[in-house]
Amino acid sequence: MAGVEESRDARIRLPQLKLDELLEELQARLDAARGTRDRVHSLLEAVLSVGRELELEQALHSIVEAAAVLVDAEYAALGVITPDGKALSAFHTIGVTEEQIAGIGPYPEGHGILGELIRHPEPLRLAKISQHSASYGFPSNHPPMNTFLGVPIRVREHVFGNLYLTEKRGGAQFDDEDESVLSTLAVAAGVAIDNARLYEESRLRERWLRANAEITHNLMSGDSRTQVLGLIAERAGEITGSALTAVALPMEDTGSLAVEIAVGMDADAHQGLVLSLDRSLMGLAFSRAAPVTSADVSHDERISLEPPRFGGLGPAVAVPIGTGETGVRGVVLLAREVGRLPFSATETETLQAFAAQAAVAMELAERRRDAEQIAVLQDRDRIARDLHDLAIQRLFATGMTLQSAGRFIEHSEAAERVVRAVDDLDETIKIIRSTIFGLRARDGGAGTRLRARVVRAAGEAAPVLGFAPSVRMEGLVDTDVPRETADHVIAVLSEALTNIARHARADRADIALVTDGREVRLTVTDNGVGIPAEGRRSGLRNMEERARQLGGELEWTAPQGGGTTLVWKVPVTEK
Repeated sequence: MAGVEESRDARIRLPQLKLDELLEELQARLDAARGTRDRVHSLLEAVLSVGRELELEQALHSIVEAAAVLVDAEYAALGVITPDGKALSAFHTIGVTEEQIAGIGPYPEGHGILGELIRHPEPLRLAKISQHSASYGFPSNHPPMNTFLGVPIRVREHVFGNLYLTEKRGGAQFDDEDESVLSTLAVAAGVAIDNARLYEESRLRERWLRANAEITHNLMSGDSRTQVLGLIAERAGEITGSALTAVALPMEDTGSLAVEIAVGMDADAHQGLVLSLDRSLMGLAFSRAAPVTSADVSHDERISLEPPRFGGLGPAVAVPIGTGETGVRGVVLLAREVGRLPFSATETETLQAFAAQAAVAMELAERRRDAEQIAVLQDRDRIARDLHDLAIQRLFATGMTLQSAGRFIEHSEAAERVVRAVDDLDETIKIIRSTIFGLRARDGGAGTRLRARVVRAAGEAAPVLGFAPSVRMEGLVDTDVPRETADHVIAVLSEALTNIARHARADRADIALVTDGREVRLTVTDNGVGIPAEGRRSGLRNMEERARQLGGELEWTAPQGGGTTLVWKVPVTEK
């Protein structure tokens, strides 16, 4: 009986054990379903959080944070790929402190495992990073990392960058579900990045439009050309984040460009420079009537690096002001510091549109000034005509009347006074005629202006020197320097260049002509053997005499190390 009862109790307990197992399995599945539900909710919250960001940098940071939370990773990073798709241009990290980053050194450029994902933009999951064939270790002070999960982020079919996750918490491995969640987040991230880019582009376009409106307003309000060119340089530099901005305009009848405005890093080295059309970035953009870019302007073989002026600068772009159809009115150069990103095609196109709008504004302003000038000239012609037809004729008639009346005057002193009055009338008529000639006179040709004459003198000396001297001019040299003084400037310059060719044995010469409206200063520097103590001084005496005639002076220095610096300066305003 006892055995029968034990058998019956065992049959009763057996269903109970199976029910417990089923209940445990159900509980596990419920927990898994609840975990999946929580993870889906977290993913949806992450997608919403990322999608709300319109600032690109903030959007990228939010994506990295969301990725680390979703897959429970200790370290997360987002690497932005360069436009050529070969390396990383930016790196956003989570889990590494600023002190650790400083100890590790520069951000990665896309080698090793990171480069593997760039070369093959597909999800990559590793149990141990060091076991992959593309891995070659970490830099010193880098935290240990073993597990790895990476997925690409695509924006409109183009790979924008990659998400990198390492070290899943608790020592676990990244699984299929982690990969699926992260791939889903990458899709949402691509949309968010695209929206942020569009928003950024719209704001940038708005800034360019405001800059164009400001330039047009200032031109139409009568601001000087120098003020407007300075505004163009400032706004272009601010919007593009450039370290240097320069604007050059063509010099008539010389085939050269003169840098009118330079703003930013080493601006003084660019201000007033005269550039050739075939050995400068701005010259190439002017002659081609199209933008010209340089990845490293300080080491570009197309550009003459004398005088030195691009230290610390890297990416650069030169954009013509105007087009080949309407005529190029000048060139704007923008350069960023070494290590910064090069100018993208989109940035260059936007710059070109900005420069074209600035050219239209300059054209309209010039047409308005031409109309005003025509009105002034017409008024001068009217005044000259009235003086000739009315004033001179009346004075002439008055003189004839006095001459006729003089024959009837018997008193000798009175007759003498009448004769003097007639002579005074004749002299007055001569003065008025001279005034009429001045009113009707026009400016001389462009080739007679001092700027053009200086460039021409430097060009004519190049075959004798064996090299082309650099030329830099600042100030209103064509306006502030009188013609007589300009003649002396050219004579002194020619004498100085001839002396360098004959005696200096130099391979470089720099010419600087500067005026502030009160004084004009010509500086000629070479790197030759200097002026020997026993050498002839006839050329220097001639230059000194010319300076003395105009109330100025000549100075020169010849240091022990060689080279000569000659400074000839005279006032251009009456004392």
